[in-house]
Amino acid sequence: MVAKVYIVYYSMYGHVEKLAQEIKKGAESVEGVEAKLWQVSETLPEEVLGKMHAPPKSDAPIITPDELPEADGVLFGFPTRFGMMSAQFKAFMDATGGLWRTQALAGKPAGIFYSTGSQGGGQETTPLTAITQLTHHGMLFVPIGYSFGAGMFEMEQVKGGSPYGAGTYAGDGSRQPSELELAQAFHQGKYFAGIAKKLKGST
Repeated sequence: MVAKVYIVYYSMYGHVEKLAQEIKKGAESVEGVEAKLWQVSETLPEEVLGKMHAPPKSDAPIITPDELPEADGVLFGFPTRFGMMSAQFKAFMDATGGLWRTQALAGKPAGIFYSTGSQGGGQETTPLTAITQLTHHGMLFVPIGYSFGAGMFEMEQVKGGSPYGAGTYAGDGSRQPSELELAQAFHQGKYFAGIAKKLKGST
């Protein structure tokens, strides 16, 4: 009995996408788990994206709300905008009203990962404010806590992430996720997949 883990994200400059790819690897390292990457739709016109120097999107498929219930567990990823999820991802969540009405996602495990522009830019407020979306759907929030071990206490280098989930700092856009941040993302994928598998097996 295979457990399906969906990794659903929005990424403008590629930082969140890199975390998503590493999370997928971690999830797939768990026997009996299938992981799939999905993007949410872009809401900005190409002209605006061009002025923002946003690179082309990857070939990950675009998800619709109706496809979410197929998953046994979902990890949501997004950049921050003033300490909350980006408008693109919020627009996707706003479109899940039909699922909320039927509670189609209730009881499913969910996790969160993210990127911010600076160390005070929302590494905790971004996932914290996103939990309200999961709560209304009746989803089970799965934080990583301090299960990443020593990596959670790293003080010699800049590192994103928190007990809420994996994270990275984008800075002005030129900084890419560090090896430690990617390792934390892999850990989150593996940790989450193990829980999703256990929950599926108990039903």
